[in-house]
Amino acid sequence: MARERIPIFLMGLLLWYCLTASAKADYMKYKDPKQPLPVRIQDLLDRMTLEEKIGQMVQIDRSVASAEVMKKYFIGSILSGGGSVPAPQASAEAWIKMINDFQKGCLSTRLGIPMIYGIDAVHGNNNVYKATIFPHNIGLVKKIGAATALEARATGIPYVFAPCIAVCRDPRWGRCYESYSEDPQIVQAMTEIVPGLQGDIPASSPKGVPFVAGKKKVAACAKHYVGDGGTTNGTNENNTVIDRHDLLSIHMLGYYTSIIKGVSTVMVSYSSWNGIKMHANRDLVTGFLKNTLRFRGFVISDWEGLDRITAPPHANYSYSIQAGIHAGIDMVMVPYNYTEFINGLTFQVKTNIIPMSRIDDAVKRILRVKFVMGLFENPLADDSLVDQLGSQEHRELAREAVRRSLVLLMNGQSANSPLLPLPKKASKILVAGSHADNLGYQCGGWTIEWQGLSGNNLTIGTTILTAIKNTVDSSTNVVYKENPDIEFVKSNDFSYAIVVVGEHPYAETDGDSMNLTIPDPGPSAITNVCGAVKCVVIIISGRPVVIQPYVDSMDALVAAWLPGTEGQGVADVLFGDYGFTGKLPRTWFKTVDQLPMNVGDPHYDPLFPFSFGLTTKPTKSYEKTSPQVC
Repeated sequence: MARERIPIFLMGLLLWYCLTASAKADYMKYKDPKQPLPVRIQDLLDRMTLEEKIGQMVQIDRSVASAEVMKKYFIGSILSGGGSVPAPQASAEAWIKMINDFQKGCLSTRLGIPMIYGIDAVHGNNNVYKATIFPHNIGLVKKIGAATALEARATGIPYVFAPCIAVCRDPRWGRCYESYSEDPQIVQAMTEIVPGLQGDIPASSPKGVPFVAGKKKVAACAKHYVGDGGTTNGTNENNTVIDRHDLLSIHMLGYYTSIIKGVSTVMVSYSSWNGIKMHANRDLVTGFLKNTLRFRGFVISDWEGLDRITAPPHANYSYSIQAGIHAGIDMVMVPYNYTEFINGLTFQVKTNIIPMSRIDDAVKRILRVKFVMGLFENPLADDSLVDQLGSQEHRELAREAVRRSLVLLMNGQSANSPLLPLPKKASKILVAGSHADNLGYQCGGWTIEWQGLSGNNLTIGTTILTAIKNTVDSSTNVVYKENPDIEFVKSNDFSYAIVVVGEHPYAETDGDSMNLTIPDPGPSAITNVCGAVKCVVIIISGRPVVIQPYVDSMDALVAAWLPGTEGQGVADVLFGDYGFTGKLPRTWFKTVDQLPMNVGDPHYDPLFPFSFGLTTKPTKSYEKTSPQVC
């Protein structure tokens, strides 16, 4: 019997050893949220092949993505470019389904590394139908950031390419409306949107390490690094000629504070600094951003940013890969020809043109952000937040932002005879101008489509004309005529007129303008109406435009910027339910010949100076009795 028991005992011991060894082999530290962040990152990195590492560095547009592509190439990220949507007027549920389908392809890979989905949410979740479209880059930023995060998460999106912390030094630049101000200190203060998007970083968090506070927050992206707002003549993607001291003191301040606040990613600018393309500038990307500022998130290229290192773009893509990755770019927004990038980078690593240490640095940074976001624990989106998309609470916040961002530039021919606030009760009033009843125009670029749209069918919102009709007394006859002639105005005995004109939507290079004039028929609407009746002119624009030739005919003038979907905020202030409080965040020039002209310049001679803005008081206790958005 004893001889029979020994083999059984040995077999049991062997079985126990095998089970224990198997359990140890199956234990993957990177999947354990209790493990320290550096341990998880290193454990996963050690398991990855070169193919898996390079896949993490790739971001592709959703139009070329599929679960199969994600699985085959180990793709690390997907984005929706401007207007890249699952379907026209797609619901939040449709977005979630699409993103989860892509994610399931990633989770089916050997290591199950989740991808991160990004989108340009630069004034709300602006690609998405029914989303709240906030005014472009004004105050209330922390609240707006928190609302934007919720509306992005409502559609399953955990990563936004915002904020733009450019310092626009020349309004001829087509991206000036994406900048908060010509003043770097204002831009620096507006980085408070970062904790709005990501959550407040804990006091104990190491400087430079990204932070995202959970499933109701998103990873943010400070852009475009660096100097994009300082190009010669405001030409998009051009050259910023400036010494290092001024580059750091004017254009870098927002990055200092964004990094302190735990921003997860930084996007590199298309522009150059003193002739060196930022996408190839190792001194500023690796030397300053990563080493001096100790930024520990990942650096992402702009759309086809590597291609544009050469002129013409894509002329020598092999060189562009080498220059961009060597400079310190970690994730590349390819966004279409991903196999060309993957094959090119793989070849350069295998032939020692790019060292493996550079690849490992990039992948560690990408994994760090994904771990911090909780993507490994919660890779799939759910529909628990779908009601946040375009919620009434967010629309009220946007309406408040509109009210507070309006700047009153003129009010009456003298201080003793102001035109504003307007009386709600009048026999007949005229509303004129191309922008009075055009939701697309008042939202501007980066709304549903990259370049924005015209008309009232692009999304849900309230035009300024509708807001006026909602506000005036029921006995007031509101007449709308887009471009009335002077005879029409004179013959109708209007009590007063509201003229709403401005820029048409644009984005990026399409918005570059050397003349900054108001498109026709805006000027004729101003002169025809204001030449015949008391009028207030409301300018809808992403920047100061030429208005000096018309100011003498106006009784009042309001800069309304790009107010977004909640046009009711304009009427709230126009008719005195709230007072005007806004101040100019940038100088309003007299003529374009003065440009560039910023506060403090020796030749400073503006039409309206930086920080100018007249104020009015509410006509009743509306502000005290009306519910406020906290």
